[in-house]
Amino acid sequence: MPEPKEQQTIPELVMGVRNPASLGACKDHADAAYFSIDRFSLRSRAREITSKDLPGFMEQVHGYGMKGYLAINSVIYPHDLHELGGVLETAASAGVDAVIAWDPATIMQAHEHDLRIHISTQANVSNQQSAEFYRSLGASRVVLARELSLAQIKVIRAHTDMELEVFVHGAMCQAISGRCYLSAHLLGKSGNCGECSQPCRWEWSLYSDRGEKVGLEGKYLLNAKDLCMIEHIPELMGAGIDAFKVEGRLRDTGYTHTVSKCYRKAIDDFIKGTYTRETAGLLKEELGRQYNRGFSTGFYFGNPGPEGLACDQAMNVSPVKKQAVGIVVNYFPKMGAASIKLTEDGIGLGDRIVIEGSTTYIEQEVCSLVAKGESITAAEKGQDVGLAVDGVARKNDKVFRLEKKVQS
Repeated sequence: MPEPKEQQTIPELVMGVRNPASLGACKDHADAAYFSIDRFSLRSRAREITSKDLPGFMEQVHGYGMKGYLAINSVIYPHDLHELGGVLETAASAGVDAVIAWDPATIMQAHEHDLRIHISTQANVSNQQSAEFYRSLGASRVVLARELSLAQIKVIRAHTDMELEVFVHGAMCQAISGRCYLSAHLLGKSGNCGECSQPCRWEWSLYSDRGEKVGLEGKYLLNAKDLCMIEHIPELMGAGIDAFKVEGRLRDTGYTHTVSKCYRKAIDDFIKGTYTRETAGLLKEELGRQYNRGFSTGFYFGNPGPEGLACDQAMNVSPVKKQAVGIVVNYFPKMGAASIKLTEDGIGLGDRIVIEGSTTYIEQEVCSLVAKGESITAAEKGQDVGLAVDGVARKNDKVFRLEKKVQS
């Protein structure tokens, strides 16, 4: 067993991204981005980056001074092997900094293409000997199992000099290391092949062993809260972890921007000696305004009990709602304005809006509206309006209004 590694003071902040827009949203905060292409990923709906796009995307990643990690973490079947080789060859030529993998076929082929290998959390690495095993296969980093406590992570750190990466924020799976078969069993959509339909987020009924129904109608019995460790950065920093990872390759661009900004500030504040529980609490409030299922600390301080589940609410508990209002029809760069078709709802002066697309993210206040050549204060569904925008919008970008949810 190798000698313990000296503790690293500044961990790499690794953000999940789905397209160039979300990459751009975290470029000023994250050190690295992990992403997937349109195959061999546990996020089969994340298809906005393809093999053809990969060289250009990696050029953008490196242009921002970041590293880019390609997730190839689905089950690999015999008919996949040839295509897998082609994908890894493309990854190598595109300059991908590492491949996130756990299937031995992917590990072997990545090694053959001289790609750095990060072992996915799907491998459920839960001890130092497992970490060393993957090092023997050529891996340089392991993403540890999310079921480990902070004390267990410290033990692993003390007995291996492998790079260690841990999740600090985002969705938690109800199955160990995401190795879930519930979606495949119920709907024929395998979570291990990227098609999870998330039945753990459904309402469930509970029956006794005698077939008696327990009165829990309307409960989300398997719905795990999201992980949030923003209030425990000092403990994480003291554990000698090499990388902090944020789940969310399918989250919207606003989420990516806010979460990367909050964790960057927390890390930097700790390094400068200005981190406090009060400022961390404010950051947590800001995180809570983005999509979330409620927050917990997962397994870091022991096995979670009922407080780790969100049984009374489904999915997003953020107080902020994104209301779709329309779509960008045209953009006029000289005027800094966009033509918007209000297909879903109306907007008015002072509204907070978001304009999103695969390469666009603009969050701003509506400060100017024009219809038929006249300035107006509000527009209704069905109208075409001109809108002053704070960035470059593109045809078919979607427009949303941000508003507080009505409390029931």
